Amino acid sequence: MNTHFWLLEPLANYPPTTPHCIELYRPARSRLFSLSDCLLKYLLFFSNLLFTVLGLVVLALGLWGLINKESFAQEKIGQISTDPMLVFVMLGLVLSTLCLSGCVGALRENCCLLQVFSATVLVLVAAQVLAAIVAFSLQGQIEGYLRSGMLAAMVRYQDDLDLRFITDEIQIGLQCCGADNYRDWEVNMYYNCSAPGVLSCGVPATCCVDPLENGTVWNSQCGVGSQQLDEFSAQSVIFLGGCLGGMSRWIEQHTGLIGAVGMVLLGVQIITLFITTRLMDNIQCSKDTR
Repeated sequence: MNTHFWLLEPLANYPPTTPHCIELYRPARSRLFSLSDCLLKYLLFFSNLLFTVLGLVVLALGLWGLINKESFAQEKIGQISTDPMLVFVMLGLVLSTLCLSGCVGALRENCCLLQVFSATVLVLVAAQVLAAIVAFSLQGQIEGYLRSGMLAAMVRYQDDLDLRFITDEIQIGLQCCGADNYRDWEVNMYYNCSAPGVLSCGVPATCCVDPLENGTVWNSQCGVGSQQLDEFSAQSVIFLGGCLGGMSRWIEQHTGLIGAVGMVLLGVQIITLFITTRLMDNIQCSKDTR
């Protein structure tokens, strides 16, 4: 009996570093680490699964747009690099591939995939911060790039359905016309005043103040001849201001919202990095203790 009396001794009689304490506390610590691993693992898995599906949807949308417009046809393949749908394809491909690596890495506890995932996210975070700094310091040049881009879209307004859709949505949303003013539409060969046809010296219907003209049918010719009008006469028919000014005003009015969204997105990525790093540490610790 006396030889086994030590089993009844209080735990406090043993120093914290004795083998008795280590053996007694090890199951609790193992359960704690297992629960932590499980929570981090499935949190990372489901979040990446969600974004993988989102990336695949964006990728499918981009491919559908390219196929629907027959952009892979031999006569159009040379212009595919300027197709806006290519942005959706690249964005969807990057997003789905990146999140799939994080998803599989978390599920299979694969440190290699998790390292690739975390390194890529870190690069993206750094790129976003750098892009924000560059955009803030080069505001004047960016405005010039936007002007050139919008004028190029106006030139191809009738030839590219995507550019036409984007231009129309910008003009409707911002209630504007052209890049700097409504006379910019002269760069388009159909709206140029020297062009033959009914569209000569006109602007698209999305420039009109009231394209329905108090009716229910969209009047596609409501902007015909608007470039020949002076500003006083034209202001009752079309929007005079350009879209670049409208964009600047919109950004100024929503600076707080844009900043908040940017901080949230950046915060989500930083938290993802923290979770991934913590999960990799736990995986490595569990391997070392086996």
